[in-house]
Amino acid sequence: MHKQTIKQLMQGLRDKSFSSTELTQHYLNRINSLDSEINSFITITDELALKQAATADVLLAGDTKLHDLCGIPMAHKDIFCTEGVRSSCGSKMLDNFIAPYNATIIENFNAAGSIMLGKTNMDEFAMGSSNETSFYGAVKNPWDLTRVPGGSSGGSAACVAALFAPAATGSDTGGSIRQPAALCGLTGLKPTYGAVSRFGMIAFASSLDQAGPLAKTAEDAAILMNTLAGFDAKDSTSMPRDKEDYTAKLNDKLDGIKIGLPKEFFSDDLDPEVATLVNNAIKELEKAGATFKEVSLPNSEYSVPAYYVVAPAEASTNLSRFDGVRYGYRCDKPVDLMDMYCRTRGEGFGDEVKRRILIGTYALSAGFYDAYYNQAQKIRRLIKNDFAAAFNDVDLILSPTSPSAAFKLGEKTNDPVQMYLEDIYTIAVNLAGLPAISVPCGLKNNLPVGLQLIGNAFDDARVLNVAHQFQQLTDWHTLCAPFAKKG
Repeated sequence: MHKQTIKQLMQGLRDKSFSSTELTQHYLNRINSLDSEINSFITITDELALKQAATADVLLAGDTKLHDLCGIPMAHKDIFCTEGVRSSCGSKMLDNFIAPYNATIIENFNAAGSIMLGKTNMDEFAMGSSNETSFYGAVKNPWDLTRVPGGSSGGSAACVAALFAPAATGSDTGGSIRQPAALCGLTGLKPTYGAVSRFGMIAFASSLDQAGPLAKTAEDAAILMNTLAGFDAKDSTSMPRDKEDYTAKLNDKLDGIKIGLPKEFFSDDLDPEVATLVNNAIKELEKAGATFKEVSLPNSEYSVPAYYVVAPAEASTNLSRFDGVRYGYRCDKPVDLMDMYCRTRGEGFGDEVKRRILIGTYALSAGFYDAYYNQAQKIRRLIKNDFAAAFNDVDLILSPTSPSAAFKLGEKTNDPVQMYLEDIYTIAVNLAGLPAISVPCGLKNNLPVGLQLIGNAFDDARVLNVAHQFQQLTDWHTLCAPFAKKG
C-alpha cells in the first residue's frame, strides 16, 4: 500500500480494497519501525491518527459523496499549529508548546477527513537548506543516509521519499519545499503567495512564507491543492478568489505553450551533469508540443543578497515574541527581567536563528535601514518586474531547482554563504510571490535532480498541468529511494 499514490489510495478506499484504519496502521508501523534511521518525524500521533481513521471508515461505509482525501493519511510539517499536539517549529524554544488551535490548512484537511500521522522534522524556524539546524537533530536523505534531504521542509520530504506517508505539507520561504523535493526525488509545489492561508503557520518571514504540498506526483499535488488553497478571512495576506479545481486542466495538451529559459540560470556556474538532465527534460517537453525561448531575468543575480536582508529583517521582528514571558521555553531561575530575556533567547534559539536575528536587527536599525532594507526592497521590485516582462512573452519559465544533487551531511554547516547559495534558483520566485514546482528529471550519481517550472501569479493550475504532462512522458517520479524498499 505504501508504494501507491494518493490517487491510487483514493480508489483503493472507495473500492473497499482496504480500510482507512488498515492503511493508517500500515503507515504507522513503517514509521515506528524505520524512522529512527531517518529522523523525519518530531511527533508521531498514533492515537489521534487511528481515531481519525475510524471516523473516516464510518463515512466511507456510507453512500454520501465524500471529499477526495477522506481516509487518506499524511504528515504535516511542524511549523503548522495543531490543536492539542506539540507544535515546535524544530526549536528548543517551542519544544513544550502545545498549540491551542489549528492552522487553517490543518482545519481544511481535518474537514476533508484526512488523517494526520504526525508532525515532521524541519530546520529550526524554517531557517536552513539542509535540515541540519533542527533542535531534534538532522534528517537523513532516504536516497543516501550520509546526505541531507534539503531544507527547511526536509522532514516532510524525507518521510514521503521513505514511503512513511503518501504526501506531506511543507512551507516555502526561499525554496524550502522545492529544494527538498528536488533532493529527495519528489514533486513539491510552492503556490502563489496569498493562494494558501498562512493563519496558524509559525512565521519566519511573513511576506515570503507560503504553505504547499510535497507528494509523489503533480497529480497528487493538484489534489492536495484543492484542500490547501482558498480564501481565509483570518489571514490578511489571503487573496479573495473563487475556489479553483487544480485537477481540471491536468490533462490539457502542451501544444502552443511557450516556455522561457532564463539565460542567467543556465550559466557556467551550473553543474554540467545537472544541465544535461535539464536539457533532456526540455527535449521531452518539446516532443509534447511546447516551444522554448530564451528570456532574461537580469536582476536575479541579486536575489540571494536581497533575500538575506528581507527575510532576516522580518524574522527578527517575528521572533521577538519568543521572550520567555507568555509561552515556550524560559530559562531557569532568572534573576531579573533582562536576565530572563537574554538567557531565554540565548538558550532557546540555535546558532542559525541567532545569526539571522542579528542580521535582521542590524538591517532594520536606524543607521542602516535605508542602506540595506530599503535597497533590498527596491531590488525585490526589480526582480518582480523582470518576471512580469518575461511573462509578456512566455507562459512559463523553466530552470534547474537546485545547483547540485544532495550534498553530504555536515559538508556546508560551517560555511553559511555556501549553504545560502543552495537556494540560488528558487529565492527569486518567493521575492516575486509566484507559483513554482519542482519535479524529478533524472539522477546524478544515483541521486535525484529536480526541474523547476515557474508560473505567473495565480497560474498554479498551468504549472501543475505542465508538470503532470512531463510526468506522463518520463518515469523519474516513479523511482524509489533505496531506503524506501525496507519493510
